[in-house]
Order: sequence, then C-alpha cells, then structure tokens
Amino acid sequence: MGRLGVDLYPLQTGVGLDRVDTFAKFLGGSPANVAVAAARLGLRTALVSRTGADAFGTYLRRRLRDFGVDDRWVTEVDAYPTPVTFCALFPPDDFPLTFYRHPKAPDLEIHPHELDLDAVRAARVLWTTGTGLCAEPSRTATLEALRARSGREITVLDLDWRPMFWTDPAAARPHYAEALRHATVAVGNLDECEVATGEREPYAAARALLAAGGDAGPRLAVVKQGPRGVLALAADGTSAEVPPLPVRVVNGLGAGDAFGGALVHGLLAGRDLTTALRHANAAGALVAGRLACSSAMPTAAEIAEALATGSGTPDENSGTPAEKG
Repeated sequence: MGRLGVDLYPLQTGVGLDRVDTFAKFLGGSPANVAVAAARLGLRTALVSRTGADAFGTYLRRRLRDFGVDDRWVTEVDAYPTPVTFCALFPPDDFPLTFYRHPKAPDLEIHPHELDLDAVRAARVLWTTGTGLCAEPSRTATLEALRARSGREITVLDLDWRPMFWTDPAAARPHYAEALRHATVAVGNLDECEVATGEREPYAAARALLAAGGDAGPRLAVVKQGPRGVLALAADGTSAEVPPLPVRVVNGLGAGDAFGGALVHGLLAGRDLTTALRHANAAGALVAGRLACSSAMPTAAEIAEALATGSGTPDENSGTPAEKG
C-alpha cells in the first residue's frame, strides 16, 4: 500500500542529470516494487495506490498487470498528475533522486473510507510504508489499514524515510510510533531507524523498534546496515545477522525493495531468520547490479544461483557489497 510513480533512469552513468541525454522509463515507487518482487517469486500480490488520470497512470496500471500484480485498488485522481522521479547514477553508492510530486502526489490521496478492509484483513501480508504517513488523507488511511489487521502475523511497516516528504524528522516520529503499535514486522535502514526511534546502533535500533508498540507492537525488527549486511531481532530473543552478497553495483535504489519482496516470501515459507535474510540479501544484490528496479526483480532460480556462486554479479565472484542489500 502506498507510493506509485514513473522512474526515469539515465542511460549514462557518472554524470549529473544536467548532462544526461537519454532515459529509460520504469514502474517505480517502493511499495509497488515490493509487490512486483513478491509476484516474481510466485506470490499473489495487489497494490493499493492512486495515479493521475493521465497517460503515465495508464502506463503504470498496465505494467502492474504485466508483472502479475492486481491493480483493482489502483484508482485515478483527476486533480494531480502521476508523479515522476529522476535518478542520477554514481555507482557504487550515490544515486540522488529528484522527485516531481507537486502540488501533491495521487498516492497520498488514498482515503480511509475507500479502503477494502475485508481484503486488507484477508491478506496473508500487508506491506505499508512510512511515506504513506507523511500527509493526509494517506496517513489516516495507512493507520486504518494497520489497525484493521489487529496484529495479524505479517503486518509490515517499512520505515521508508524520505526527508523531502516531511518538514523535519521530529514531525515524523509520533506518526511512526503510532504505526508501529499495529505492525508485527518493522523494516528499515540505520537512517530510518534513527528517525523512527532515535537509535542508530543496530542492536539498539532493533530493540527500540520492538519496544515501540508496547505489548501490541512489532515481533520482528529488521535493520539494514548497507555494506555491513542486515540484522534481524525477534521479540522472543531470536536473532540473525547476515553479511551482504558481493555485487558490482549499477543502481542501488531497487535493492531494498527486492529485499522486501524476498523477505516476505521467506517469512510466508516458514524459513528460519538466517535463511530468509540470506535470500533477501541475494535478491537485493541482484537488483543492485541492474539498471532497473521493478523489471529487474529476480526469480527464485536467480536467487538460488547467486547464493550458490556467492555473488550477485553473473560470472563474477567479487564486487562491491550492495549498499541496500
């Protein structure tokens, strides 16, 4: 549930957008990418979002269907255009984004009274994001969807901190805290954890996420540490820490979304934490080694091959660890 837009990635690397001549167009938006990643791994997925009533909106709904994602809950907003995001590519770890979401993005116009709460409750997984909390009516709708889950087993809040969508971090923290009260899984990188909890040290951040919702809050905290890998801590004390898979980075932006789709797949499959994280890391590494996000999401066979070879780069056994694996 949440952000959906068009990503425009340059076909030239190592230069600023002012020097780029050609771009490739892709479906984008973190929740949309997670839905695509999970569908690529064989799960039935759907997206709750909105687009403008324009050609880009038509393109996005068609691409969702092409990827096997149910688009019945993706509706049009007449007042606002479909958002577009430009990215510059400076591998291995600099991918600045320029968002065109003005005067307001349609995906922030999700109204609570329009939610299909029966579908939200029936889903085996609900994936929400912190971006959905940045403005009304999306904030109330996101919280309404989380409350409707009533602590169901896999109810995810991806912290998804985007500073350009907020006035300041202090304004975001109370809304994160409320959302964490209803989530059972919290996922974020170190910057996002610091915004949500005030903690940056990985174990302290994981413990803070677990404590954020009191007795009803998250039962699993996943902290992404960039080139140091990923940490997961469960409320029962179970923990796992997995290093990243080496990869020659092309575009690190979609890696976290591939990680999310594979994490959901692993949790639904009943894998232990270490195995689930290893598969999620491999998915992230594979996407970091490709230009696109949505269309680059890996299959289960590709993840298995990457784990077998020890590299996210085909035919190479070394590279730069993916920043967002």
